[in-house]
Amino acid sequence: MSTYTEQKKTKVTTRRLIEMKRRGEKIACLTSYDFTIASLVDEAGVDLILVGDSASNVMAGNLTTLPITLDEMITYAKGVTRAVKRALVVVDLPFGTYQGNSKEALASAVRVMKEAGAEAVKLEGGAEIRESIERILTAGIPVMGHLGLTPQSINKFGTYNVRAKEEAEARKLEEDARMLDELGCFAIVLEKVPAALAQRVTSQVSVPVIGIGAGSGVDGQILVFQDMMGMNHGFSPKFLRRYADLATVINAGVSRYVEDVKNTDFPNADEQY
Repeated sequence: MSTYTEQKKTKVTTRRLIEMKRRGEKIACLTSYDFTIASLVDEAGVDLILVGDSASNVMAGNLTTLPITLDEMITYAKGVTRAVKRALVVVDLPFGTYQGNSKEALASAVRVMKEAGAEAVKLEGGAEIRESIERILTAGIPVMGHLGLTPQSINKFGTYNVRAKEEAEARKLEEDARMLDELGCFAIVLEKVPAALAQRVTSQVSVPVIGIGAGSGVDGQILVFQDMMGMNHGFSPKFLRRYADLATVINAGVSRYVEDVKNTDFPNADEQY
């Protein structure tokens, strides 16, 4: 049963997320890539919806997030923004649209805001993309940072294992997080890092830290919708909790439909004009 209340209907903004951190109120985030799912997720009371480049995997069937284009991200995001009434909608800038060229980064972010109707963008990386973040922020576009495991850099690291386990990498992550905070990012995603490190970073920055595989000591959590709803049985990382088994439900429903069609049970007399 939904616990949706009048308070939860209040529009979520970047400022409200920061206020939630200050109050100690946890922030619930999920991904969405289309109008129908975004409508349901928003109605259920999620605070932030990310149109993630994980659409490359779960929607397009690619092995990594690298192939997805800016045009594709905008198409997915349009459906989401048309559906959402309350949650803050953040859109990932895909690989190749912001690294190494701050002017291109700004142009990409402007397209996402104007064409998709997004309310913020998310970029992966720290000091190495500082110039791109700064340029986007000067245009008044809110930026969400992303540190730790950064899937767009999979070919650099060669693994999806936990990041920042060694002291040097952990120290750089903390420095990058403080830099993102100082630059004016409104939130930071920490993906697949040790829980103790994530908790330490959360205490060092003034903006919300959203974890995925980063323990419970952060300000909020995010999961991929298809994963947490059990639509993808082949993906089972330690941090994932499944809240439903939609793969089984969908398979059973489609199987019944196929059987009814084959047996001429559908449509019956009451289902015809």
